[in-house]
Amino acid sequence: MRPAAVGFQCPECVKEGAKSTRSGRTAYGGLRPTDASLTSMVLIAINAAVWIAILATGGDSSRLIDWLALHPRGFCFSQVTGFVEATGLSCQGGGELYPGVSDGAYWQLVTAMFTHVQLWHIGFNMLALYTLGPQLELAVGRARFLALYFLSGLAGSALVFWGDRGALGASGAIFGLMGALLIIAIKVRGDVRGILTWIGINFVITFVFVNAISWEGHLGGFIGGTAIGAVLVHTPRGPRRTTLQVAGLSLIAVLVAVAIAVRSVTIT
Repeated sequence: MRPAAVGFQCPECVKEGAKSTRSGRTAYGGLRPTDASLTSMVLIAINAAVWIAILATGGDSSRLIDWLALHPRGFCFSQVTGFVEATGLSCQGGGELYPGVSDGAYWQLVTAMFTHVQLWHIGFNMLALYTLGPQLELAVGRARFLALYFLSGLAGSALVFWGDRGALGASGAIFGLMGALLIIAIKVRGDVRGILTWIGINFVITFVFVNAISWEGHLGGFIGGTAIGAVLVHTPRGPRRTTLQVAGLSLIAVLVAVAIAVRSVTIT
């Protein structure tokens, strides 16, 4: 998943997020973080560590990419034949086997979210995370922010899997953050023109360069993020709010898991 120019601020969302109850809860039920940027910085550090490891082991030719990026189907690699599609879980012509998601390498649905090669790729994605992450963590709390980030990324990976194309990068999760921030901005009746402009620009870039950018990851992440944002923002206040939010997020997770399972069975 390659990046577009993302990053914007929502002053009304930040103001709403700064509100807290006497119990130390955020406006949408999460525990108020003492440092709203901490989680984003940890995620950035993990992405940077993986990127450095890939550079140290060959960059574009690093075998880490073959294990960590999302590959719908398995493939074989050898110095003689190069890259060829695997037959089942074996390499008939020799070479090293690298399984895909359909072969059981389900970790790639998550590890692809932390895998980058080019400097501009990780740079744009991490700049967007640095800009969007603290705003959202301040609004929903740390645990809910992490759920938003990972479920959005998984939704993006699921649609990539259905599209039968390989992908890597954090863009699916980033588009999910954009979708959730849009939902919050609408909820607080903020000025959404800037947010909609940035989202529009990113989707235009995505579909103009559709052969180089994983539109499935971007669209899947955005849909997931807006759904998760709606659950977190529109769940009624009260003693059952956390329970209802967990139920809503669990339902989204189940739908994503079902989509992945169905594709694993139907892919040929």
